[in-house]
Amino acid sequence: MVNKKTKIERKLKRKTNPELVETIIACKKNSAWLEIAHLISTPARKQVALNLRDINAQAKDGQTILIPGKVLSSGNLDKKLKIIALSFSASAIDKLKKSKSDYLTILEEIKKNPNAKDINILNKSISKK
Repeated sequence: MVNKKTKIERKLKRKTNPELVETIIACKKNSAWLEIAHLISTPARKQVALNLRDINAQAKDGQTILIPGKVLSSGNLDKKLKIIALSFSASAIDKLKKSKSDYLTILEEIKKNPNAKDINILNKSISKK
């Protein structure tokens, strides 16, 4: 079986977004972030897009949450969280500011937290009731 770094390198050759490429390279260089590099190097159609209501339902107050994709604005956030993601919709950023939650891109978090301490990964939305 091919190791993860080689698979990530192959997938990286297909990427055209320079910010995404830079983020994947930074994740790949740091062993603590290697799993995230694997998650974000998947094809765009398979990447996660979570709404704020899903994040709110799954997270506990004060947690640091990593979304290996995009944060969308449907729903509200009533907890104070630190959310790390590849990207955020404009209206999601407004709602995050209103809830006084912190938000960063994955690349910014790698620089601040190279050991990936206390980060919880959410990569699936909850089913609708």
